[in-house]
Amino acid sequence: MRTISLCLIVKNEQSTLCSCLESVRDAVDDIVIVDTGSTDETKAIAGRYTERIFDFEWIDDFAAARNFAFSKATGDYILWLDADDVLLEEDRHKLTELKLAMADQADAVSMIYHYAFDEFGNVTMSLRRNRLVKRERDFQWHGAVHEYLAVTGVIVNSDIIVTHRRVHRQSDRNLTIFENRMQRGEHFSPRDLYYYANELSDHQMWEQAEEIYERFLHTGQGWSEDIIASCMKLSDISERLGKSDKQLAYLWKAMDDDEPRAEGCCRLGAYFLARDRLEEAVFWYRLAIRREKPQDLWGFVHDAYWTWIPHLQLCVTYCRLGQYARAFYHNEMAGRYRPDDSSVLHNRRYLEGMLRDEAL
Repeated sequence: MRTISLCLIVKNEQSTLCSCLESVRDAVDDIVIVDTGSTDETKAIAGRYTERIFDFEWIDDFAAARNFAFSKATGDYILWLDADDVLLEEDRHKLTELKLAMADQADAVSMIYHYAFDEFGNVTMSLRRNRLVKRERDFQWHGAVHEYLAVTGVIVNSDIIVTHRRVHRQSDRNLTIFENRMQRGEHFSPRDLYYYANELSDHQMWEQAEEIYERFLHTGQGWSEDIIASCMKLSDISERLGKSDKQLAYLWKAMDDDEPRAEGCCRLGAYFLARDRLEEAVFWYRLAIRREKPQDLWGFVHDAYWTWIPHLQLCVTYCRLGQYARAFYHNEMAGRYRPDDSSVLHNRRYLEGMLRDEAL
């Protein structure tokens, strides 16, 4: 049976660390905790689960901290998590079964990451990440912020899910790191530009985010998923800034290198709905619900666009077209995903009244 070292880097994680370690302790053989300067009870909590706790002086470099943690692992494979991640019971069992069945030729195992949820517990954002890597391959992390693990060789795509349970509110930490790097005149790779733009967008610094996203696109480089996501972000920013021509242009550009995705289809539907171009809105929303959600996409998948959003928007659009039976149908389809949504409940009451009136 293969052995697994769990590696975490932490700082002031007393509110989440216990849940994380409890969820995975029975499935791993070694726990490595690297603390980057906690001032709360994080290290005391970690001490209940492992003696292998190491201090690392924070140097504004996540990759450096993760590589240090990896260097302390002893297992055949290394599993990495963040302190606000957990394995649910089913996924913990799957990891244990994987240990028993895994062949030596596997250099890495990817897992699905459920990153965000709505108020009803539905997954709203997910992606796939390499989570388990063979220690002897000495794979390295790269990037001071939004670091990535460079993996090659035989990669097994598993159905194990890592569940993110965010507790901390948005901080300025990552944005500050990027801004300090920019002030020092450091070189920004295309990937750096993309994630810097994301931080600016998250902080609602729309004009600055627009500039950096466009700089990223103008490099002509970067991962295709980041290019598509940048076009989506730029379309949203253009709408906020009242630049309707650019809003539409970036939605078309997002489809240059891939088939239409539900995220883009729904944005196009919203664009035409806002302009009372209802038949065009219907076309794009209907296309969104016909698209099959990708299962092995490594970029972020915004699950709501692949499930309830196009149905709810078709309800709105068909209502405006006076097609109440179709509107009712799509409202009920949205309700399968969000049965207690106030909009779904309101629409149902309204449409049942309209359909009764039509039947008289």
